[in-house]
Amino acid sequence: MLKIATCQFEVAASVESNSSWIQKLMLKASKSHADVAHFSECSLCGYAGANHDSLIGFNWEELREHTRRIMALAKELGIYVVLGSMHELTWPNKPHNCLYLINPAGQIQERYDKRFCTAGDLEFYTPGSRFVTFDINSVKCSMLICFDLRFPEMYRQMKKLGTECIFQSFYNASTGLNVHTHIMRQTMQCHAATNHFWISVANTSGPKSPYPSCFIQPDGIIVKQLKFNKPGLMVNTVDTNLKFYDPSSPFRDSAIDGALSNGSPLDDPRSQNTSTL
Repeated sequence: MLKIATCQFEVAASVESNSSWIQKLMLKASKSHADVAHFSECSLCGYAGANHDSLIGFNWEELREHTRRIMALAKELGIYVVLGSMHELTWPNKPHNCLYLINPAGQIQERYDKRFCTAGDLEFYTPGSRFVTFDINSVKCSMLICFDLRFPEMYRQMKKLGTECIFQSFYNASTGLNVHTHIMRQTMQCHAATNHFWISVANTSGPKSPYPSCFIQPDGIIVKQLKFNKPGLMVNTVDTNLKFYDPSSPFRDSAIDGALSNGSPLDDPRSQNTSTL
């Protein structure tokens, strides 16, 4: 079993302020006996285009220093952290919008770089090019970021990799109630149900955040959600021994392999002639 603390707070431009929130919520996650503390997209650095008009002159050393502090706290608490941040590349390449997986030894075990960037993202970030999988408590996990959800092909590939639980981080913070309220988490529910994933959805909170963070089980049901526009965390348990409604299970692998029917070829003229009664 895997206990996940899905965390949200209002991400700001200040790395120091964000770091303070992250460390505070890590402490609460540890006290709640969570194995993992999961944070939103760009939770430490702030989101370019929203919190930062430009990344020219961005203080990368400050970001690295606060990342090291979070790594040290993860070691002290003995927990994993899925941390939204940016990863600096060699000039003049734009940074990656990334999730760091920090392990209980206080080390960066993995990094996922957002593969699908919005048109606005591309002004600031370089898209990534690889999937990431890792095991925690014998649960195969992966990480994705925000706009990745618009591409169901991603989730089919992750299913082929044996993924059981996804940490997906979002930054939807300043639009108020809009189409995102009605489509983002619902799309994640669809991905969970059609691929039989557990999904932790971590969004930033703020006065105009269109939806709160939530936790989804493999039949697509939202188990629990945080409050609109309020900081906080919730702890949920991934138990891969539980059974859920999954009607596509007998045919999913063959469909992924390209068999888009669960019948056999039929030599019947009444089947082949589609223009008569």
